[in-house]
Amino acid sequence: MTTILTIIFFVLGLIIGSFLNVVILRFNTQKTFGGRSGCMSCQKKLSWYELFPVFSFIFLKGRCKGCRTKISWQYPLVELVTGIIFACLFLKFQGVFYANTFIFAGTMAYYAGAFSLLVVIAVYDLRHKIIPDTLALVLGALTFLGLFFFSASGFNFHLPTVMELLAGPIIALPFALIWLVSKGTWMGLGDAKLMISLGWLLGLSRVLSGTVLAFWTGAIVGIILMALSRKHSIKSEIPFAPFLVLGTILAFLFELHIFPLNF
Repeated sequence: MTTILTIIFFVLGLIIGSFLNVVILRFNTQKTFGGRSGCMSCQKKLSWYELFPVFSFIFLKGRCKGCRTKISWQYPLVELVTGIIFACLFLKFQGVFYANTFIFAGTMAYYAGAFSLLVVIAVYDLRHKIIPDTLALVLGALTFLGLFFFSASGFNFHLPTVMELLAGPIIALPFALIWLVSKGTWMGLGDAKLMISLGWLLGLSRVLSGTVLAFWTGAIVGIILMALSRKHSIKSEIPFAPFLVLGTILAFLFELHIFPLNF
């Protein structure tokens, strides 16, 4: 039963990931998020069999059927990542599912929504080197609301503690100071805004762990890029949101507490 349900949530994640690709590509453009997708090069509307997440990319061998232009790897990767996240969320909350499906539905919807927004933010930052204020604001509103319904022990309607409320601003403050001191050359203000949401989403202990992982992975990737490409140097601009999102996902799913804090 658990295996079948995990596959179902994985497939659901693939479908949601396909929609997230649309949001990423059309956000801050004149296009709406509705309507059938089409090739970005020849504008050919995609047929029904070209809309299956991941499988269509494989079937078409990574090229548009009309103009044969290469299809970006972003499409299947975003779909796969979202599918994996949804499957992992189900596995994390499967105990809640078997105990109370109503509470599970609310819990799954909240965290699936939050992590879907994080995927959009990460990929958008990777493409454009900016975190849109609108996305940061929506995520901030969602995670702030979550403070009243979710805690480290799971679903639990309550008034958040002072430390739960301050977790976001506390973890965001160093990022804001880095932005201020460097005048935006070391880090963007968008990263500080994002950290407020991550602090509210994870709590102080887990968000510190996720941030440490983000800096470690960011440093490793930066060193590899400098070693393999002449285009990258120590002064090269590397979007940091993808590493923050990766660290957040790992810290949440595996309950990482590198710096265990009890308040």
